[in-house]
Amino acid sequence: MISKEFEKELGYITDTKLQEFITKVLDSLPVYFSTVAASTTGKYHPSYALGEGGLVRHTKAAVRIAKELVGSGLFGKMNEDVIYASLIIHDGLKCGNNGSQYTVFDHPILISQFVEEKANELNFENKDLIVEIKKCVECHMGQWNTDKRSSVVLPKPKTVIEKLVHLADYLASRKSLEFNFEV
Repeated sequence: MISKEFEKELGYITDTKLQEFITKVLDSLPVYFSTVAASTTGKYHPSYALGEGGLVRHTKAAVRIAKELVGSGLFGKMNEDVIYASLIIHDGLKCGNNGSQYTVFDHPILISQFVEEKANELNFENKDLIVEIKKCVECHMGQWNTDKRSSVVLPKPKTVIEKLVHLADYLASRKSLEFNFEV
């Protein structure tokens, strides 16, 4: 179960129904999420995010960055919950639905659709939270919203929480930043 790898990060979500929902989303993701590197080429992520389990470590680093940025309580519990939930699942379908060898450019859209399908399947009642999470995961790539091999144009972050999700993901992919995963 993928959620076991994220017990600490799931614990940051204060809304228990949302925490349960994100746990179910994690446990419904393809198995590759736990095993693949965050970058198939090694070009766009630091060493801790490479190799087996690199995507999990990248995700944990992004959540840890967000925790440092929003832990002061300035954003309100609901917004913090959206930020943590979004980051925990933002790359859940990075290699697509079928586990492509490479990153699938439109993975932010795929995970957004996956979240909506799961919310409908599980009758998750707070539709406002789902809308916010979907917007955050769709724009987590920020200014890197086009690809010459795809006609898809990803949305750019607009709100403060969308920008914060992007920033945490961006910082977690910087080669100049390293994380102590023992803490």
